[in-house]
Amino acid sequence: MKKPFERVVEAHAATVLRVCRAVVGVHDADDAWSETFLAAMRAYPDLPDDANVEAWLVTIAHRKAIDITRAGQRRAVPVADVPERPSAVGLPGGSDRDLWQAVKALPEKQRQAVAYHHFAGLPYRDVAEIVGGTPEAARRAASDGIRALRTTLVDPDPDPDADRVLKGATP
Repeated sequence: MKKPFERVVEAHAATVLRVCRAVVGVHDADDAWSETFLAAMRAYPDLPDDANVEAWLVTIAHRKAIDITRAGQRRAVPVADVPERPSAVGLPGGSDRDLWQAVKALPEKQRQAVAYHHFAGLPYRDVAEIVGGTPEAARRAASDGIRALRTTLVDPDPDPDADRVLKGATP
């Protein structure tokens, strides 16, 4: 017997949101998340009882992310003034902004492999089914993506006194 759909949302909402943020970026993630769960709610009654619900939801999120990306490429977004820096005000996880920027900069296959394997926790076999290719290719894309993120996000010249200064201690 299947769980009520409300329990499915509670169990997998955070994972699907992380995947959406990684694939379409933080600004479109909420839309992708909503579209994912609306589509899932409609299809849930027909889902087999033994199905991997998390992989199923990530697959739906993948398709909704593609739809949002394609729609965004077709329309311009008018603004009165372009800000000098994008604002993180009101964005969940605003402190992780560097991470999301680095993930967004990855090539598409790497970004998807990292999102589906590392953020959603899917095995490479399921990642390969979602993005196409073999489990080995998915593993390689995720590995290359993680290596690129480490290179991008690691400070090459860390300041050993930075922690003490940030915590208010004197060097």
